[in-house]
Amino acid sequence: MNEFYQLSATNLQGQTVHFSDFENKVVLVVNTASKCGFTPQYEGLQKLHEKYHDQGLIIIGFPCNQFGKQEPGDTKEIKEGCLINYGVSFLMMSKVDVNGEHAHPVFRHLKSELPGFITRKIKWNFTKFLIGRDGKAIKRFAPLTKPEHIESAIITALSK
Repeated sequence: MNEFYQLSATNLQGQTVHFSDFENKVVLVVNTASKCGFTPQYEGLQKLHEKYHDQGLIIIGFPCNQFGKQEPGDTKEIKEGCLINYGVSFLMMSKVDVNGEHAHPVFRHLKSELPGFITRKIKWNFTKFLIGRDGKAIKRFAPLTKPEHIESAIITALSK
């Protein structure tokens, strides 16, 4: 079994989500923040979710407070902000670290599969990782890359 499918995380409702449930799905993992200049990307992510979920796309948001302290809220505040401000209905996890000693295993794995430019570290909120149906990381997208600009990569991954 691919290493990605051996991972798990806790969602905002406090339940463990096993990534083995996503076998044969295309997964987009995003580190998010509610008080960031890129926060409006939630809207684009939600549109991708609505458009491609039935074809096998799973979007997973991981709130992170490591960049400019732009995700200061607790679980309740994160949940309410995502729903009220952006109508988010895709999977949102509990707050994690993406870099450093306490980085969540999902991000340790993805950074080793797709190192960034110059360094493996995630440089800011809304870095996106696209994972194919086989559980292998396909592509890493910078925070500046808007969700609508990765749609073609998603379509290609869904067609395989």
